[in-house]
Amino acid sequence: MRIGDVTIRSRLALAPMAGVTDLAFRQICRELGAGMTCTELVSAKALCYQDQKSRGLLKLGEGEHPAAAQIFGSDPVCMAEAAQIAAEVSGADFIDINMGCPVGKVVANGDGSALMRDPEKAARIAEAVVKASPVPVTVKMRRGWDKGSINAVELSRMLEQAGVVAIAVHGRTRAQMYSGQADWTTIREVKEAVSVPVIANGDVFSPEGAVRILAFTGADMAMIARGSFGNPWIFQQAQAALEGRPIPPLPSLAVRFDTAVRQVELAAADKGEHIAVLEARKQLCWYLKGVPYANYYKEQIVRMHTLADVHRIAEGVKRDLK
Repeated sequence: MRIGDVTIRSRLALAPMAGVTDLAFRQICRELGAGMTCTELVSAKALCYQDQKSRGLLKLGEGEHPAAAQIFGSDPVCMAEAAQIAAEVSGADFIDINMGCPVGKVVANGDGSALMRDPEKAARIAEAVVKASPVPVTVKMRRGWDKGSINAVELSRMLEQAGVVAIAVHGRTRAQMYSGQADWTTIREVKEAVSVPVIANGDVFSPEGAVRILAFTGADMAMIARGSFGNPWIFQQAQAALEGRPIPPLPSLAVRFDTAVRQVELAAADKGEHIAVLEARKQLCWYLKGVPYANYYKEQIVRMHTLADVHRIAEGVKRDLK
C-alpha cells in the first residue's frame, strides 16, 4: 500500500497516544510488527515558540520509517509553520494533523476533536499544512463531536480536496471519549466516500479484532491503540491472523517483563532516568494486567523511583509470578 509517495509494507499501525507512544514504546512495537508509527501529539504553538521539550517529542528512532510526526492546533498560519519545523526536526515521512484528541485542555483551545465542530476551518488548516509541509500530510479524526453531529464523511471529503493523503478515523465521537463501543460503520462510510487510504481505529483489542475491523470497514490499515498497552505482541499476533497463519501465543511472563524493563531502559536513555521511571509506573502495571496475584508488585511499581527499583521488582516478578 502507498500513502502519498511512501510505501507501507504492513496493514498495522500504532496509534499516537499522549504519554504512551514515546520513542521507547514505538521501538518495541516496531520490532514486534507495527508497520507504521506516529509521535505523541505535539503543540504547534510550542513548536512555533521554539519549545525544546516539544521538539524532543519529535525524535524518531534509528530506522523508524515509515513514521509520522503529529501536530495539533487551530491556527492555520501557526500549523503551517509547525509542520515545517516538525518535518525538519523529526525527519518523518508524514505530518499528521490531530483532529481527534478529546482531552478537555486540548479541545478548550479549539484544537484536536474541537476542529470537527467547524469543518470549514479544519479544511483550511489542512490546506495550509499541505501547502507548507515538505512531506505528505495525513489526518486523524473521530466520527464527529457528538451523536448529533456525525460528520466524519463530510470532513473526510473536504480533507481529501485539501490534499490530505490518508485519513485515520476513530469510531467514537468526542463526547464518548473512550467509553461505549466504537462504531465501525462510520469508518466504512468514510472509506466509501474518499479515494485516499483510510485507517480504521477503535476497539482493536485482539488479533482477531484487527482482522474484523479491516473486513467490516474495507479500510487499508488497522490502527491499534489501547490494545497495545502492556501487549506490544498484539502486532505480531495480528500480522499472523491477517496472513491466515496460526496466532503465536504470548511469551512467558518472564520474557514479557524483560521486554517491559527494556522499554524503561530505552526511555531512560532518551529522556533521563527520573522521568522514565515515573512514567514506567503505569506502563509496568499494564504488563501485569490479568496476571494472578500481581497486586503486591503493582503496589511496589507505583512507588518506583530509580532503575534499580525497576530491576529489583522485575526480578521479584519473574521469581514469584507466572
